[in-house]
Amino acid sequence: MPCKEKALKSLLEALTCPTLSPTQHLEKEQALAKQFAEILHFTLRFDELKMRIPAIQNDFSYYRRTISRNKINNMNLDIENEVNNEMANRMSLFYAEATPMLKTLSTATTQFVSENKTLPLENTTDCLSTMASVCKVMLETPEYTSRFNSEDTLLFCMRVMVGVIILYDHVHPAGAFTKSSKIDMKGCIKVLKDQPAETVEGLINALKFTTKHLNDETTPKAVRAMLQ
Repeated sequence: MPCKEKALKSLLEALTCPTLSPTQHLEKEQALAKQFAEILHFTLRFDELKMRIPAIQNDFSYYRRTISRNKINNMNLDIENEVNNEMANRMSLFYAEATPMLKTLSTATTQFVSENKTLPLENTTDCLSTMASVCKVMLETPEYTSRFNSEDTLLFCMRVMVGVIILYDHVHPAGAFTKSSKIDMKGCIKVLKDQPAETVEGLINALKFTTKHLNDETTPKAVRAMLQ
């Protein structure tokens, strides 16, 4: 996970430097913005799959017990492919999270903000909110959706949108759901709800269970109701 955290922080550093506005950054640094989007897409996809396999941690525990039993019995082992104890412990902690990849990225983004105290917080939150707005417009505008040549492209935009909303909610003191948020949460949730329920169930759950501020008193009841 450290490599992905480092990559995310490097991308955020490039996309939030004070010399340009968020829109200008996304226009000038399209390749970097695309890489950031790819990380978010992978993250949401990984966690969706993980949530569908609740037994994965039990399976991994069984694997560890089997390796230990084989060592005790002096059975021949494939040492080259064996997961060592240190890595096994890290994997166990990782899979203990309901959405481990989102947890990793949320932590990395929060650390990026805290480590760059001279960088205005707005540079980061404005970058995230701008990406959310771009994705929302693309998803709700027939002119754009008609150009999507596959369902995968549609899912890509939805995952990126949900990903930046979650990161915004973790680093902004008031979160993404408050009325003062620069993200149009009603609009974003609506474009998700307009898709088949089975397609967006994981994304809706991500907004419900991996954000920090959904249940705050400042969250409008209408927004909370849309995620029920």
